[in-house]
Amino acid sequence: MKKRKRRKVTKRFIAFIVIVAILIIVGISKAVKSIKTRKTSAEVQPPETSQTQKDNIEKSKKEIKDWRLKLANYDNILPEDFEIELSNIDKDRQFDSRAIKYLKTMLDDMRKDGITNIWVQSAYRSVKSQKKLYENSIKKYLDQGKSKKEAEELTLKYINKPGASDHNLGLAVDFNNVDQDFEKMKGFEWLTENAEKYGFILRYPKDKENITKINYEPWHWRYVGQEHAQNMNKLNMCLEEYVEYLQNN
Repeated sequence: MKKRKRRKVTKRFIAFIVIVAILIIVGISKAVKSIKTRKTSAEVQPPETSQTQKDNIEKSKKEIKDWRLKLANYDNILPEDFEIELSNIDKDRQFDSRAIKYLKTMLDDMRKDGITNIWVQSAYRSVKSQKKLYENSIKKYLDQGKSKKEAEELTLKYINKPGASDHNLGLAVDFNNVDQDFEKMKGFEWLTENAEKYGFILRYPKDKENITKINYEPWHWRYVGQEHAQNMNKLNMCLEEYVEYLQNN
């Protein structure tokens, strides 16, 4: 009797062990299946990409409608038929009619302060003229034996693509001989101290080349309006930074 009882207990114990083992195997199988399902789901519906996040950020930014802050750069290309109302600085050069009085007043005041060796080399430039200037620069480098890629890279250091220049907006002026020596002149010193009073900023500062994508140009000044010019200088921002700052605040 004792042996039969022991056998029954042993059989029950073995059956219990088998059932537990089966339950464990079933549980592991379900867990593996669940992991695979989650993985497959993740592959079908990937998490939000960085580009999508960037697009959403762009959509949430405020629209800047102030014409004085309009950007024409590597990311903001004007159409080839872009037009504005222009007024003459002299017989050869023109500027945006809404801002020309500030440019003329600034030049007059410079001369009153004894700076007479300054003149406007370049101001408004049509997109068509910009295209010609850009292509001529590339050709110059190609003639020097540069590759097309090298010619484009060298050109873009100082000349924007057609439709990507402040000159196409009629809001920029280049002074004198358009070279780095302008930085050594009293005119540059005067502009650095006073241009903001007339609404002008140094468009391509030395410490902002990685943002503007243009090499430092001491001769290139851009009209943005007095309040914006003063704020930009106070915040130490180039135009790209300042526009983004306003869009996010």
